Amino acid sequence: MSEQTQARSDSARRVVVVGAGMAGVQTAVALREQGFGGRVTLIGAEPHPPYDRPPLSKAVLLGKADGSAFDVDFEALDIGLRLGCEVLGVRPDDHELDTTEGPVPYDVLVLATGAEPIRLPGTEGVPGVHLLRTLDDAERLRPVLAEQHDVVVVGAGWIGAEFATAAREAGCAVTVVEAADRPLAGALPEDVAAPMTAWYADSGADLRIHARVERIEPGAVVLDDGSRVPAGAVVVGIGARPATRWLAESGIALGVHGEVLADDHLRTSLPDVYAVGDCASFPSGRYEERLLVHHWDNALQGPRTVAANIIGETPMAYDPVPYFWSEQFGRFVQYVGHHAAADTTVWRGDPEGAAWAVCWLRGGRLVGLLAVGRPRDLAQGRRLIEAGTPMDPELLSDPSRPLKEATA
Repeated sequence: MSEQTQARSDSARRVVVVGAGMAGVQTAVALREQGFGGRVTLIGAEPHPPYDRPPLSKAVLLGKADGSAFDVDFEALDIGLRLGCEVLGVRPDDHELDTTEGPVPYDVLVLATGAEPIRLPGTEGVPGVHLLRTLDDAERLRPVLAEQHDVVVVGAGWIGAEFATAAREAGCAVTVVEAADRPLAGALPEDVAAPMTAWYADSGADLRIHARVERIEPGAVVLDDGSRVPAGAVVVGIGARPATRWLAESGIALGVHGEVLADDHLRTSLPDVYAVGDCASFPSGRYEERLLVHHWDNALQGPRTVAANIIGETPMAYDPVPYFWSEQFGRFVQYVGHHAAADTTVWRGDPEGAAWAVCWLRGGRLVGLLAVGRPRDLAQGRRLIEAGTPMDPELLSDPSRPLKEATA
């Protein structure tokens, strides 16, 4: 905390949070829950009341819900909302933001701008090409599913699989094209991702690997091998990058992926500026490397640390066990922890069955776990990772044995 900020009384301090997604909303709420008495302003680029994103690829997309607004009474919490306001830059020496509505002063700034989807080159403005990141994106895609268009999904990652699941549920013909040799190539090892390949065919979706999009024409996607795939709509899900381009001239240190480089207290390289959620990486003492976590749970947990560090005199470190889940093709997939290629892999159950898990061990301790239809494994595994409990690989490989009874 700088001398300028320390000199202000708590009631006079102004905290401005940029980004009205999960991380931004939870930061504002956590400040109030932890007793902060100063001014809190939440700035969002979208005009909609702040909303949660996971339902967009499920209930909202399928027309089962009209939206997913957060159940937060911002007025009662005295949190000021500035929606439909785009932040253009920050002038740290002046403690001011430049926005489309004019300058906004701050004493403490929290960056919670999340991530933005990567666009398929050459498709900017092409009719019928969609992304799925915002409420407006989901609203544009709802009639595509309702009218049962032929759909081509570019990318077999988490978002591609979830959209393909929803499209098949809606009765659409779905083709998924993936440049790599398997689904989730950037997230999971080959042997772990391999069983998931069959999920596409089982659901009636056509998965094409080693397939790159050459161009998109009216009514078709042309692949690099010359084949044409009928497409009433194209949904691009090839990843996301931190939404930080507006920080390029700010002096705030950014990493190789464009993310804000936060320290273990989620402070940036500039005084009075914090970063949380998808836009920031942080050093993990638990995993001895810097982590960039693009998942909902990180956006939920990190704000509590940010709020505590803004309010308190004793810094609080942030070193979570990452967690996320995905619902795809009738399966509930959960992942906890963080693994590396050199870690030892232990399987629990038959990967061709309905329920199985994969554990990763490092130095005899559990560091990561992927569970398909085994929520108890996930819950117990998370506690074992947090505790650093030594495990017995032989006992661990027995799927009938509870994880908590497979310790060394």
